[in-house]
Amino acid sequence: MNDALKQYIDLYKSHREAIEAHAPAAMNALRAEALEVLEQGHLPRRGEENYEVSDIEEMYAPDYGVNINRVDLGADAAEAFRCDVPNMSTWMYFFFNDIFKASRKSPSLPADVVVEPFSEAAERHPEILNRYLGSVAPHSDVRVALNTLLGQEGLLVYVPENVVLERPIQLVNIMNAGGPIMAVRRVLVVIGENAKAQMLVCDHTQNAQNNFLVNQVVEIVAEANAHFDYYDIEESTEKTRRTTAHYVKQASGSNVLLNGITLTNGITRNDFVVSVDGEGAETHLYGMAIEGGTQQIDNYTHISHNVGHCKSNELFKYVLDDQSTGGFTGRILVAEGANKVEAYQSNRNVVATATAKIHTKPQLEIYCDDVKCSHGTAIGQLDQDAIFYMQARGISKEEARTMLMQAFMSDVIDSVRMESLKNRLQRLVEKRFCGQLHQCSDCSNSCREVVKGDK
Repeated sequence: MNDALKQYIDLYKSHREAIEAHAPAAMNALRAEALEVLEQGHLPRRGEENYEVSDIEEMYAPDYGVNINRVDLGADAAEAFRCDVPNMSTWMYFFFNDIFKASRKSPSLPADVVVEPFSEAAERHPEILNRYLGSVAPHSDVRVALNTLLGQEGLLVYVPENVVLERPIQLVNIMNAGGPIMAVRRVLVVIGENAKAQMLVCDHTQNAQNNFLVNQVVEIVAEANAHFDYYDIEESTEKTRRTTAHYVKQASGSNVLLNGITLTNGITRNDFVVSVDGEGAETHLYGMAIEGGTQQIDNYTHISHNVGHCKSNELFKYVLDDQSTGGFTGRILVAEGANKVEAYQSNRNVVATATAKIHTKPQLEIYCDDVKCSHGTAIGQLDQDAIFYMQARGISKEEARTMLMQAFMSDVIDSVRMESLKNRLQRLVEKRFCGQLHQCSDCSNSCREVVKGDK
């Protein structure tokens, strides 16, 4: 056990009664196992297996406060409504740090669909919470165990069998406090047999002056023939540290799309761990990151094909500028006897400066012969001939550079299966490359207009 972890274990032991008093029984029932794991483990350090870039111990070392007594720390809901996506109506909900709030704007949910904080679900739907909470994310992951030990609230999303949601569920996570604080969030999503749903999660920081740490765990269960899209968009600040572990369990015939998008951040570590347990399942895993300054992004992916006749397609793209650092470790496992699996993994990176760094490690682990699998990685710079060609036709060098970087990201954006979100994301990416993105602010100007206006 290292000091960074010990401080949080000591915090729990000193305030156990208060922590458990503000949490449902389903969460409290998991804490003993989590504590045992933590007392025998340590937070991962840079250089350990699957941590080529991230130093989790270093991220957690500062003495961040934890809002044990559930005090409202003043995040501004009005600012969050900038997350509205034009031409797309959503059911909208909030976490202010790690305190749940429902939006008054959201229309009523269809009958039997549940989107509730754990505290309410424990009263109204205990059978769902007790059955699924902790069933996908393993406590052997120290960050999951720490989330389980200190977590007091979470969000349950439950879509019953045969229900097709007409609009997406949107969760807006907002960090704001007068001092350094850690938010401990948990999300549990269960998509029933033959059900279909989409979910958009937006992470923002409203106070750029303070240091924040986010520990998020997302558990997703896709039952037989379920279809589910999950989009995770981060627009935080340079002083925000975020670790998010996504754990997914897929049954036969299910179709799950995960898309992790990092537009602005400080230091981010994302894990996407998918267990494909039923034949005919499809997994679509995408990610993109735009990094500048001293920002850092590290994505770890692990897709386990435990049965045959399944498909997965994985694509992650980074653009790294200035002194930023990127990391990608991707693993595809095809178990013994899992014949007829098709699995493809690709990581592509543009390193725009000599001082930016990328660490990439694609991996295949295959224990049967009758499969179609491939992986690959590429690291390059912007095409200087293309920039010269565009300049010769009256386009400024900076604008040409921006247009090439945006074109590089187009296939990840095209993977979005919500047209209105895809259009919004194109604008956000455009403005991010122009240096004009500020917390989902007005996206009415195109990048070309911004660049021309700055001449």
